[in-house]
Amino acid sequence: MNSLCDLTGRVAIVTGGGTGIGAATARVLAQHGADVVIAARTLEDLERTSAAVEGSTGSRCLSVPTDVRDEEQVVRMVQRTVDELGRVDILVNNAGGTRMGPLATLPTKAWDASFDLNVRSAYLCTREVGHHLLEQRSGAIVNISSGAGVHGVKGGAHYASSKAALQMFTTVTAAEWGPYGVRANCIAVGPIASERAVEAWRVAGIEQDALSAGTPLGRPGRPDEVANAILFFASDAASYITGQTLAVDGGPHLGGIDT
Repeated sequence: MNSLCDLTGRVAIVTGGGTGIGAATARVLAQHGADVVIAARTLEDLERTSAAVEGSTGSRCLSVPTDVRDEEQVVRMVQRTVDELGRVDILVNNAGGTRMGPLATLPTKAWDASFDLNVRSAYLCTREVGHHLLEQRSGAIVNISSGAGVHGVKGGAHYASSKAALQMFTTVTAAEWGPYGVRANCIAVGPIASERAVEAWRVAGIEQDALSAGTPLGRPGRPDEVANAILFFASDAASYITGQTLAVDGGPHLGGIDT
């Protein structure tokens, strides 16, 4: 398994790479030999994560400030990756998020913003990285979705719809690019106790136990637990898996009697 997960000589791009799942993913991929480019809007977060990854792994971790909703910035980010690191083999479309709100009062701006961040950004990054993956006839794409995209969530019609769209985008990417040796998979995450999420829950008065109620494992996940699943999809351990959405969410929520 260690050899199957060896990423030595490969280059990965991780969007939303400054904090949370993205930062954990950069670290895990680098620990397994990949050089990593992390992209996000906040330079301070990127530089802190880059220094930590390089200091603990010995792999390169390049910070590229990027708003992945902006086409020109995405083009520059991918080109800089190739210019400085020589190639690109792995893309993790992790940037995403939303502000929740009831459908009855949801403004058009909020709907559009959710699709820009959660779907359009993944399309832009996939398209630009895809030029290189298709030419070299190899590569792996991992898109980070949400359980909301599978089951829905009240107060998040825009978020759930955009994440569901990301999952279908993954399916079609896998179907079209599989003949060229490019795999695309998706991870639907549940509540993940990143630093920012924990702070947001605190401000909103949400108890972590309440988020995990009914989940078999009985707790929120950790960023590194998602990162490990990303490593699997990005590596040769998943060489015959494409077009799939994997739930990393603590288990199924079922009704019925306690046993």
